[in-house]
Amino acid sequence: MTRVAFAGTPAFAAAALAQIIAAGFEVPLVLTQPDRPAGRGLQLQASAVKQLAQQEGIAFAQPRSLRLDGKFPDDARAAQAALSAAAPDVLVVAAYGLILPDWVLALPRRGCLNIHASLLPRWRGAAPIQRAIEAGDSHTGITIMQMDEGLDTGAMLMAETVPITADDSAATLHDRLAELGARMIVQALETLPSATPQPAEGVTYARKIEKAEGPIDWRQAAEVIERRVRAFDPFPGASFEAGGERGIKLWRARVTSWSDGAPGEVVSLDKGKVVVRCGDAALTLLTLQRPGGVRAGAASWLRARPLAVGDRLG
Repeated sequence: MTRVAFAGTPAFAAAALAQIIAAGFEVPLVLTQPDRPAGRGLQLQASAVKQLAQQEGIAFAQPRSLRLDGKFPDDARAAQAALSAAAPDVLVVAAYGLILPDWVLALPRRGCLNIHASLLPRWRGAAPIQRAIEAGDSHTGITIMQMDEGLDTGAMLMAETVPITADDSAATLHDRLAELGARMIVQALETLPSATPQPAEGVTYARKIEKAEGPIDWRQAAEVIERRVRAFDPFPGASFEAGGERGIKLWRARVTSWSDGAPGEVVSLDKGKVVVRCGDAALTLLTLQRPGGVRAGAASWLRARPLAVGDRLG
C-alpha cells in the first residue's frame, strides 16, 4: 500500500485529501499551516485540512517554517522528524502555503506531487484561479506536477482543461477545480504516469492577491472592472465609496453600452438598476454589500443606500 503524506491548508486541499483517504491510500502524516485568527472575534481557527485530519484520526504537524536555517528552526526540525518517521512513498502538496526546501523534496521515495490550479506553464504562482479570470482567459484547468526547486516549474504528469464561464467567480471556479484536482491526484497516485517537461513558452506568473487591489478604479474599461469583480470574489472583494460610505462591495455586475458621463458617475437608476459610467462603457451593478451587511440585489441595496443620477462613486 502506497504511503501518502499530505501538505495543504484550505478547502481546495481538503477536497484532495478527502479523496485520497476515500481511495484507500494510507496517510501517515498531514502538514498544514498553523491556526489563524478568523471571524469577527478573531478566534484561532484550524485549517480545513487540519479539521479533516482530526476527523479521520490522522497525525498532523503545523510548522511555521520548513527551513532548517530559517526563523523557526525548531519547527522545521520537528517537522523533519515527523515526516521521516512517517516514511511516505510520496508527498502530495496542494495550496500548502510554505516553500518546500530541498530536504522535503528529497525525502519521499517517489518525490512530491503538486496539484496546481492552472494549465502550466501559464499562471505559475500563488493565485492562478483569480488571475485567470482577471485576465479574461476562456479556460484553465488542473496540472499534476512533479515538484522541483523552482516555483511551479516541475515536469507535468497530467493536465485537464475546464472552461471559464462568463458568470464564474473565483469561488465557483475554485470549487470546480478542487473537485477536478481531487479526482486527478487519485488517478495519478494509482497510475503514476510519466512526466513531461513544461513548455518553455507561455510562462506567466499569478502573483498573490492583495487587499489593496480591491478598490475599483472607474477609469478602467468596464470589461476589466467586471472581470476583477468576479476574480476578487470572495477575497478581497471589489469595493468603492458612495456618499462618504467606504468599503461597499460589488459582487456582480454586467457590462452595459453607454457614452455619456464621467468615470464613476451614476448615469441611470431606471427601474432600480444602478448604471455607472466607466472608462469606455458602463457597468450595471447587480449585487452589492454595505459594510457589515449582507449581499443584496441593487434595488434592495438602494433602499438602504440611496443614490441620485449624477452622483460620483469613489
